[in-house]
Amino acid sequence: MEILGGPIFGVAGAGESHGPAYTTIVFGCPPGLRLSAEMIQSYLDRRRPGSTPYGTSRGEADRVLLLSGLYTDELERLLGGPELRVGEAGASTQTYAQGITTGEPIAALVLSAAKRSADYSQFAGPRGAARPGHADLVKYHQSRGATDPRGGGRASYRATISDVIGGAIARIFLETHFQTIILSSVVQVGDLKAAKSLAAEVEALVVEETQARPLPLERLRPLEEALTKAQIPSLDADFAARAAELIDAVREEGDSVGSLVEVVAVNVPALVGDPLYASLKLRLLGTLGGLNAARACEVGAGFEVVGRRGSENNDPIRQTGFRSNNHGGMLGGITTGMPLVFRVAFKPTASIYKPQASVRKDLSEISFQLRKGRHDPCVGIRAGITLESRVAIEVMNAVLMHQTRQLDPQAFAFIPSADEQR
Repeated sequence: MEILGGPIFGVAGAGESHGPAYTTIVFGCPPGLRLSAEMIQSYLDRRRPGSTPYGTSRGEADRVLLLSGLYTDELERLLGGPELRVGEAGASTQTYAQGITTGEPIAALVLSAAKRSADYSQFAGPRGAARPGHADLVKYHQSRGATDPRGGGRASYRATISDVIGGAIARIFLETHFQTIILSSVVQVGDLKAAKSLAAEVEALVVEETQARPLPLERLRPLEEALTKAQIPSLDADFAARAAELIDAVREEGDSVGSLVEVVAVNVPALVGDPLYASLKLRLLGTLGGLNAARACEVGAGFEVVGRRGSENNDPIRQTGFRSNNHGGMLGGITTGMPLVFRVAFKPTASIYKPQASVRKDLSEISFQLRKGRHDPCVGIRAGITLESRVAIEVMNAVLMHQTRQLDPQAFAFIPSADEQR
């Protein structure tokens, strides 16, 4: 069973790229959090296909429908979401618009509408082609031929809808309680590298504001707004313009290009995580490196540490905190309060139009050429929101795990004693 996060806060998802819908169950969100479909939708809008001209041309509204886990006595506010109609008989129900989390599982539904399943007929059946670099071949044989080939089926990036819904709830909780903000920036496309680093910009703010913990949100909002509005999310406008030209050129050639995305979480509470088998570092490297098309993941200074001496790489510590962040916000798999910093490398999209050597599902050799389909020429452009979401889910779970160590008898208070009633 695939679950993101857990065991306390986790996300389970179901659905295929060209199926009717994606279903998401988010469990472990504490009661009392104010939540709305609109809040979640703002994050889904960043992920949805068609949100940038440098991604897939598939256009989906990806409107989230909330079905459980919320309540408020103001029922007109609770039941103000879109109507969900099912079947020829016209059975319908009102979905939730906003409310307070109850502590019960939160169920969400996102319908799929913009499907062109005929585009994938060349991949169907034992004589269907297998795309080089794609999961087509292994998924077909793993399922004994029963896998859905349309749009990549369950292996499609569209499945990250569940990541973003769960991540949206986690980051709303973390921002509400700790002022945690999670950002991402594209720092490389092909051979083009950005001159500005998101991690460096944030670290400078944190070191500068040594007396302000957490870092005031007004210092972070300009960065967040600039990255959210950009068609290629990057702090380096010149790099973004050149990257856009490269992506357009690669698309025209029927090819694709790789990318590197930096993700940074600020105002992460300190002292969460564990040092070994449940290390937060282990979990974050796994969940980020395990995303579709990811091929490498590094934390903090990453691979640069190989060429350094310990005297160069150790972060100086004063009473006001760390003076640099080579450790990327974790020591021994436990958070230090400094920003969590990761970089994830994405391979060029496997689905390209250039002729390639491949096989059919029955392993007979062919000269393969993609006939149709709508694919991202550079997957990293839309990947940032999913990376942010996965960080939020793991940090949320680690925070709740940490809370289990802090026993508060008041949390178990129910019927007051006679003395308390006087």
